[in-house]
Amino acid sequence: MLQDFKAFIMRGNVIDMAVGIIVGIAFGAVVNSLVRDIIMPPIGLALGNVDFTNLFVVLRENPLSPGPYLSLADAQAAGAVTLNYGVFINTIVNLLIIAAAVFFLIVRPIAKMQATKKAKEPAAPATKECPYCFTSIPIKASRCPSCTSELKMA
Repeated sequence: MLQDFKAFIMRGNVIDMAVGIIVGIAFGAVVNSLVRDIIMPPIGLALGNVDFTNLFVVLRENPLSPGPYLSLADAQAAGAVTLNYGVFINTIVNLLIIAAAVFFLIVRPIAKMQATKKAKEPAAPATKECPYCFTSIPIKASRCPSCTSELKMA
């Protein structure tokens, strides 16, 4: 049983998947930092010094610690129930940037490599020659349309 587990773990697909997950987590951290630290501050500044993470609506205040709450952290620390639409906006921007990065850095280059690889490979023949009348016929033909000879299937 231990040998089977070792063989399973050492298969290429499992190791490739593990490496992909680790790189994906690191890539996600880089993109989160890009969004949080580089992209969102200028957008917030352009929109009148708005910090998207502090955009929220108080649905119910904590009776023991009533508002107003200056930040989302204050509201959550006070135990208020909040609708955090600023965090949602940050998450949407984050998703869009991750999707764009994956598309432009992974999907397009791989598609281009596969297209060049397919262009280099010769196409499979679509026709064959009738051995009796030497007419070009479809590869799947079992009878020649010109001389009606029965052909052996390959």
